[in-house]
Order: sequence, then C-alpha cells, then structure tokens
Amino acid sequence: MNYAQAKDTLTGHRAQIAALRQQMREVQQAIEPQPVDDYVFQTLDGSVTLSQLFGDKTDLFVIHNMGTGCTSCTMWADGFNGVYDHLASRAAFVLSTPNTPAVQRDFAAGRGWRFPMVSHEGSSFAQDMGYRGENGGWHPGVSVFQKRGDQIVRVSDAELGPGDDFCITYHLFDMIPEGVTAWSPKYAYA
Repeated sequence: MNYAQAKDTLTGHRAQIAALRQQMREVQQAIEPQPVDDYVFQTLDGSVTLSQLFGDKTDLFVIHNMGTGCTSCTMWADGFNGVYDHLASRAAFVLSTPNTPAVQRDFAAGRGWRFPMVSHEGSSFAQDMGYRGENGGWHPGVSVFQKRGDQIVRVSDAELGPGDDFCITYHLFDMIPEGVTAWSPKYAYA
C-alpha cells in the first residue's frame, strides 16, 4: 500500500474511532451513578476525606496509581503533570497510591509532579473501586466522582494500560511502522 493509500485508510479508521468516542460519550451521559462512601485518605497534613478532595469543584478525577514500584504508572503520572492545570481548571484532580505520604512527597519531588496526592494505605478505597486484584496487587486506573448535594457518586472509571486513551506515548509509537516493539517505560533514560 503506498503512502497516500495508507493515509486515506488511517484517516478512515480515525473517523471510526471519533464516531465510537461520540457513542461512548452518549452512554456516559446516560449512566446511573454509583453511590460511594466518603473514604478517608492520608496526606502529609493528616487525614482528608473524599468529599474534601473536591475543594470547590463538583467533579473529581482520582487516579488509581500503583505507586513507586511501577514504571508505567510513573509514566502516566508524568503525563498528567503536563496537563494538570488544564484538568484542574474544570475538575479537582488527585493521584492516589498505596505509598505513605512521605514516600509520595519524595517521589513526586524527584519527578517534578505538581498535582495533589493522597495515600489510600489502610483503606478499602482502591479495592472497593475495583483497583486491587484478588492476589492483593494494585491496578492502575481513573475514577470520576461527582458531588451531588451531600452524596458522592462515581460516574465513570477506566483501567490504565498500554494503548489506553490516557497516555499519548503509545499512540505516538503506533505511528512508527514497528510500533512499540520491545520498548518499556523506565524511571530515567541514559
């Protein structure tokens, strides 16, 4: 297939993806929200509840991050750091890990992260939201919550992983004919 033919084919596929995204938005608007508890998290300043994480916003993004032991979760968080101001202008945003607040602070400082972080250590939050496996391991993802009066509801969530909609790295690598190949994220590159 020559370049022009391939480009036309890829443009058609991208149009199909755009149409599918519109269908997903329509389902998202019709979803029945899931009531959730007002979980307690730990920060360097002490305990904070899920409802407090909203600040003055109605919507809240919570990133379920596996913590300092996961290079992929670190890459996703590096990407969120770049768009944090844009996201925070519309909704509250926080990254939740099983690490202690002191470990989070040191790791975030080394990465230059600017967004707020909370520790769900000792809480059932990640498990209740579906981001802890049966073997006890953590899973990455994102949950979106809304505050509706005195009630907190989860209105959507998605797992994070290679090729998802939340990390541009894999999509850019998809434009290289060989794709990702044997590449994997690292904490630092030589």
